[in-house]
Amino acid sequence: MCGRLDIQTTKISIPVSELIGFEFTPVENRDLRPTQQVSTVTSLDNQIQQLNTSWGIKPSWSKKLLINAQAETVSEKPTFRKAFANNRCVVPCSGWYEWSSKEGKEKQKYLFSLENEKPAYMAGIWYPSFNDTLPQIVTLTTSPNDTCKQYHHRMPLLISESAIEDWLSLPWHNISPLLMNMSDSIIVREGNY
Repeated sequence: MCGRLDIQTTKISIPVSELIGFEFTPVENRDLRPTQQVSTVTSLDNQIQQLNTSWGIKPSWSKKLLINAQAETVSEKPTFRKAFANNRCVVPCSGWYEWSSKEGKEKQKYLFSLENEKPAYMAGIWYPSFNDTLPQIVTLTTSPNDTCKQYHHRMPLLISESAIEDWLSLPWHNISPLLMNMSDSIIVREGNY
């Protein structure tokens, strides 16, 4: 489900800044949770820029906060389709957490990250701010790759560095190839972070 993120500025600020061409300044948070501030990269007025957001939306019909949308249906669902068409973003992060129990044991926390400690770029969609609040985001999930499916039935949709500009700027109906997960190797670490 991906409900917690690892944001280590020492691991992501410089590589993300070099990739996007301006200083990316996220707030350090080793256990970023829904409703907290998360720094994203988006395209506004045809310029790629940082957008600080709050993670999660609460539509009037929902009893709970929505933090994820399925990549396979995001273009069809009324709650998500307008944001998907017009307001896509990526969430640069050091990794994400999942909880899983194996062989009947208690649930254990696992940290998922890319090999070589490269930033991961999670696909997201954002909603404009109201009443001086931060814009809000929902991250996208997809079917897990071989590594992740041992721990959870979903994983974040990760956008490769070379596809970020397309993800942010192409018309929504031209990005379906990007809705399949990238193949970068994912490292899993067990423990309390």
